[in-house]
Amino acid sequence: MSHEQAAPAPQWSAVVLGGGDPGDPFAAAHGVSVKGLIPVAGEPMALHVLRALRGSGRVGRVAYVGPTTPEMDLLIDERVTDHGTLLSNLEAGVEALSARGLAPGERVIVATADIPLVTPAQLADVLDAAPGDAALVYPVVRRQDCEAAFPGVQRTYARLREGSFTGGNVFLLDPRLVGEFLPRLREVLGARKAPLRLAALIGPGVLLRLLTRRLTVPALEGKVSTILGVKARALITGHAAIGTDVDKDADLALAERHLGAAG
Repeated sequence: MSHEQAAPAPQWSAVVLGGGDPGDPFAAAHGVSVKGLIPVAGEPMALHVLRALRGSGRVGRVAYVGPTTPEMDLLIDERVTDHGTLLSNLEAGVEALSARGLAPGERVIVATADIPLVTPAQLADVLDAAPGDAALVYPVVRRQDCEAAFPGVQRTYARLREGSFTGGNVFLLDPRLVGEFLPRLREVLGARKAPLRLAALIGPGVLLRLLTRRLTVPALEGKVSTILGVKARALITGHAAIGTDVDKDADLALAERHLGAAG
């Protein structure tokens, strides 16, 4: 008699992006070199993120890009020097994990160090819900979920046919395909302040549908997949903390209130 074995759960590693501009006025105002070291509820905000990743029960190894504290080091496997830009730091973090060898099927969650409100259960839920056939998965949060969880929070939203969404501060990727889509992603980010270049990359039809709120999530996924040359998917999550970063004093006050109440 044959026995079918359940497919193994996806294996995850993490890259936490904790670098930053040495002249960041927000960090300097709080007496630290980079934003991830700003205290929230008495501890560096990056420490909250590291604890959530470790506590999720889904993450094996953690690479951290940027300056750390001794308490943070206890939760980090690979310390990586800040390379100065988001994509360079992403690449360096993934390379640090790859240098020690990737397990079959191992995937990577990339998180910024400035989302201290995220919880272990929320990260576990996002990782468990991630489609396994995409090279890049980008969680997004509906506006109503953000405003219900954190009344008065200020976010930037994109209006699609299915509703208004804000981008998450984590994304999920297949580390073996980073080399395929990273050059194209650099091109898109390089064009973000040049409207004509960006319009040429995205295409006038997609831009028109976005402006008239007729662009759908599947159509956007298809366009991003075409631009990057790999399969990309959006993951709609109800966890507002995924899309709530701390980059100004009002955000810091919000994080303090919620973490203080939780404590």
